[in-house]
Amino acid sequence: MIPIEVRVPALLRDCTNQKTRFTLEASTLDDALTRLVQEYPLLRVHLYDRKGALRQHVLLFYNDDNIKWLERLDLPLQPGDRLSVVQAVSGG
Repeated sequence: MIPIEVRVPALLRDCTNQKTRFTLEASTLDDALTRLVQEYPLLRVHLYDRKGALRQHVLLFYNDDNIKWLERLDLPLQPGDRLSVVQAVSGG
């Protein structure tokens, strides 16, 4: 298990015990995503739709890479890795 830094927007801190930055331990990126919503179940509604797909206006970054563009999510984590949740803003 590798500890990684997770960052969430301040708007979601009510789902993470008022934390916007915290450590999560996992072995792969996919494992980290699973553990994130297991440890903070209120995040699931904000990150995923009812079918389990990532919501349209949510971006998840593994280090500097948008996970939507990764070929696979079973990447082994390394010390110093980061997972960031970004909520895109739209409207007009």
